[in-house]
Amino acid sequence: MNMPSRLSSPFRTKTVEQSIRDTEDPEHGLKRALSALDLTVFGVGVIIGTGIFVLTGTVARDTAGPAVALSFVVSGVVCALAALCYAEFASTVPVAGSAYTFSYTSLGELPAWIIGWDLILELALGAAVVAVGWSGYVQSLLASADVHLPDAINGGTEDDWAFNLPATLLVLLLTAILVFGVKLSSRFTALIVAIKVTAVLIVIFAGLF
Repeated sequence: MNMPSRLSSPFRTKTVEQSIRDTEDPEHGLKRALSALDLTVFGVGVIIGTGIFVLTGTVARDTAGPAVALSFVVSGVVCALAALCYAEFASTVPVAGSAYTFSYTSLGELPAWIIGWDLILELALGAAVVAVGWSGYVQSLLASADVHLPDAINGGTEDDWAFNLPATLLVLLLTAILVFGVKLSSRFTALIVAIKVTAVLIVIFAGLF
């Protein structure tokens, strides 16, 4: 008699009203510390990722040439569709939790659990890729000053295992910033976004002349 309920329990959903009540609980509620400007800057920072600085030049030189611009158009359309989906979900389920909360209210607990762990793995992998890309630029800058890190701490080659010290230091630095609070991280994000937007604009205007 209990078998159907046991089978359905992993797919039980949470109503939007219940999700809102849970976030309003003083014991589990989150403090609203970010302004609209902070969220806008954070969104711009996510949109202008590291890939545009790490891979664009290499792909344009070795593979696609000027046609690499088309990839930005295609990816922009795809990202716009994803953004519209998130906007629809966020207006329907106006609580924290991103895709985990959206999945919990629409698909059930088990799919939400899977999607939540997918997000964690995705963000962890993305952080590692960004750190390694930043490390490559730092080492290139040091090499131009005739400073070379030992192979044991510079990430090594494809055939050898080595420790990437610059990437590790970057991850530790950003972790410390996050630990100190969301306001400090939002200010740091604003600084990085300003640098990234300036770099992109310089490349665009330089390409016009």
